[in-house]
Amino acid sequence: MERIGLIAGSGQFPIIFSKAARQNGLRVYAVAHVGETEARLETFVDEIKWIKIGQVKKLIAFFGRHGVRDAVMAGAITKTKMFSDIWPDLKALKVLASMDHTQDDGLLRAFAGELEEEGITIHASTFLLPKLLAQKGCWTRRKPSGSEDADVRFGWYIVKEIGRLDIGQTVVVRNGSVMAVEAIDGTDATIRRGGNLGKEKTVVVKASKPTQDMRFDMPAVGVKTIQTMRDVGVSVLAVEAGKTLVFDREEMVALADQNGIAIVALE
Repeated sequence: MERIGLIAGSGQFPIIFSKAARQNGLRVYAVAHVGETEARLETFVDEIKWIKIGQVKKLIAFFGRHGVRDAVMAGAITKTKMFSDIWPDLKALKVLASMDHTQDDGLLRAFAGELEEEGITIHASTFLLPKLLAQKGCWTRRKPSGSEDADVRFGWYIVKEIGRLDIGQTVVVRNGSVMAVEAIDGTDATIRRGGNLGKEKTVVVKASKPTQDMRFDMPAVGVKTIQTMRDVGVSVLAVEAGKTLVFDREEMVALADQNGIAIVALE
């Protein structure tokens, strides 16, 4: 492999991936999304093409011009824009027409399948970055209390059930009751909704779906996750070891320690 295609969403992940790819001797050809991808990505790739959400034909044509046969998806796309800011071309409409619903995994698998029909293989976004995956254990000075640990176990069961239904990857619980379930509004909004209801001693559990396609849409946490938890008084974050992306871990753990928040990664 001499070159890699990057389908870039928002956040720092596309830049982190691009740096890793170049360090491994790969040329990076990025397709970035207007209103989502950070503009500074341009300085970390060899060529870039800006498109709007749904312009699949332009994406395929760009990769074709540069001989890209391998690609990754890195970074998020704001899911609510699927209803307000999508510009589907005929390729995108073909994918949508083939589906019974537009839930996360199904939509991404269908999109990956369309690219593979064009000779573009989608790889796991972590294949150059295994160190970003969560390691098992308690990362913080404070460990969950007995009641919080019970809520972690309860939340784990619930998050796997909503994942099985392809609804979301995050739940917020307190004292054996569900405060919030992630929907199309995303993790941070879910934490705020649940935290405002549960207040202190509230637990966030984020995990992969039982049928998670590890090539894309992996659960991810970072400093912003802890900032949101701090703002609404949530006390514990539990993630899935080996299947969760962790950004800025040292800064994330330091902020958690400053605010008495416990972080654990479970298998």
